[in-house]
Amino acid sequence: MRALKIAAAGMTAQQMRVEVISNNLANMNTTGYNPRRAEFADLHYQQVARPGTINASDGTVLPTGIQLGLGVRASSVSVMLGQGSLAQTGGDLDLAIEGQGYLEVTLPNGNAAYTRDGGLKRTGDGLIVTSDGFPVVPDITIPADARSISINAEGEVYAYFTDRVQPELLGQFSLAGFTNPKGLEAIGSNMFLETPASGPSNVSTPGQDGLGVLRQGYLEDSTVDPVREVSDLIAAQRGYELNSKVITAADQMLGSMVQIR
Repeated sequence: MRALKIAAAGMTAQQMRVEVISNNLANMNTTGYNPRRAEFADLHYQQVARPGTINASDGTVLPTGIQLGLGVRASSVSVMLGQGSLAQTGGDLDLAIEGQGYLEVTLPNGNAAYTRDGGLKRTGDGLIVTSDGFPVVPDITIPADARSISINAEGEVYAYFTDRVQPELLGQFSLAGFTNPKGLEAIGSNMFLETPASGPSNVSTPGQDGLGVLRQGYLEDSTVDPVREVSDLIAAQRGYELNSKVITAADQMLGSMVQIR
């Protein structure tokens, strides 16, 4: 009985949907997080009678035919890109990206990764790094005697000193853009890797080439909508229950057939 396998495929799909929703809700307070959406497609159809098949000697054709679907499959888990609201923190190394783009960081293996989490820190040597200690490209070091620092919208980092009137330019942050940001590979810790689907990175100055600008003293909030996620969760739960009822009904039908004497 096909209904058993079809309903089982439906339950697996709804279970995956719940897993995606639970991850979104778990990250509702994660800096710069964009929610994911599970997307599905119907499986192959068994063509019992193809539409357009000649059905009589006079050339009459079947207008619709008989096509039996075999269930559902997961086609993708797509990220829903969007600009999160900017929350003021007052931190001199807190940077929010207003617009498109990612900060580039260097992983321990030397590869490049990308993030929108601008909650930056500095090491004992003054090097600006992410919360996990990965250096931000380009390497910018804050002198130990710097009284304060300022970062403008174009990413220029200035240090102010007690014995000087004019600030010193330490360097300038850049942003990386992608043709298809949805094709980036998420690796955790708010970081992504470039893939053939995303296309190569286009590194430029903030505010140029369609990239956003930087806002010092702000962090980007998550774009997760808890109300929508809970609504989707209820819908997924109902879908799971309905598919389980199909399995129960199919089992009862099989039981009735076995008991025939």
